[in-house]
Formats: sequence, structure tokens, C-alpha cells
Amino acid sequence: MGSPPQAAKNGIALFNRGCFFEAHEVLEDVWRAAPESEKKFWQGLVQVTVGFHHYSTGNRIGAQSLLARATQNLRTYPAQFCGIRLSPLLGLLAEWQKALQEGRTELPPPVIQFFEEAGFDQMADI
Repeated sequence: MGSPPQAAKNGIALFNRGCFFEAHEVLEDVWRAAPESEKKFWQGLVQVTVGFHHYSTGNRIGAQSLLARATQNLRTYPAQFCGIRLSPLLGLLAEWQKALQEGRTELPPPVIQFFEEAGFDQMADI
């Protein structure tokens, strides 16, 4: 799969800045417009954004649930899909899920990485 649509780039840039609710709003539109073969992928990314939004508002149980569902949806795709590096994201999700289960709070900030061949700046101005 090639580069993600511009709206997806914008949503991911928002996510990487910690604007989880706003990222969710943008990526939800991408998910709805996606071809059938990509729907679960974009749904998984939406679930990631909602999971971290829940975490940011103190809803740890909601965060755990959404991150688990996101992992289920994303792990069926290749390591690099639609311009996004899934391997590091899945590793991050596993780390966060374990930490949430153990009650730990000091975690690395979530970041969705692009792969170089996608040809754009992951922190593009939006």
C-alpha cells in the first residue's frame, strides 16, 4: 500500500502532538471513506486514538479495552501498511497494555511512525 491520504497524515500529526480527540475526529472520516480492504486498519488507528484519549481523561479501563481492540485489528496487516510502520506501533500498544494492567503510569509517549518510502514529513503542518 502506498502513502496515506492527506487527511490521515493530518490525523496522525495531531495524534503525535497528543491531540487524541482531534486525531480521532479526522481519522474517523478516513476510516469511513476507506476501501473495504483497509477498513479494519483505519478502524484500528481510530481505536488507538480513542484509547489514548480515554487514558488522557483518566479512563484507564476504557483505554485498555480500546488498545486491545486496536491491536486485534492492526495485527492482521503487514509491518508497513498505508505509509505507516505497524511493528513499532504494535510494540508500543503491547507495552502500554501491560503497563495499564500493572497500574504503571510512567510510559513512553505514543507516536505513530511513517516509513520513509511514504515520502512525507510525519509532523507536517496542518
